Amino acid sequence: MIDEETKIDAPATEEVAAAAEAPKAGAKPGKPEKLMTAKGKKRTAKQVPQGRAYIHASYNNTIISLTDPNGNLLAWASAGNCGFKGPKKATPYAASVVVKKVSEKAAVYGLRDVHVLVTGIGNGRDGALRALNGNNLNVLSIKDTTPVAHNGCRPRRARRV
Repeated sequence: MIDEETKIDAPATEEVAAAAEAPKAGAKPGKPEKLMTAKGKKRTAKQVPQGRAYIHASYNNTIISLTDPNGNLLAWASAGNCGFKGPKKATPYAASVVVKKVSEKAAVYGLRDVHVLVTGIGNGRDGALRALNGNNLNVLSIKDTTPVAHNGCRPRRARRV
């Protein structure tokens, strides 16, 4: 049996649950989170519910940029930026780590839905697409913008010697 003294010191389960759900000090419900700038000024993050995700998957690296619908950059990350070196940068696992990092950065802006534009033929393109779906981002559309060669312009005339 538990004595009276132990009961008084132990917090009630309702109090613990209420403390966990309580907002941060100074934060009001329904208002955006305050951000600190480099000079120490406070500003509020603009809320962007829908945007674009640009995936650049080359043979050597995978770069992911999240923008608003106008193309203004919200967050970006690359495999090299996440600590991968050498041939590991172009792997599907590295692409999933990059997506996780960039989605955490963009969470401040409330980004939920993205239109994806994929460029390049690296190994990270499919891994990045799967990771976008798994990191609280709803993929609305996927567009492949990889440039395709069409044999270019007419070559120079043959040199006569």
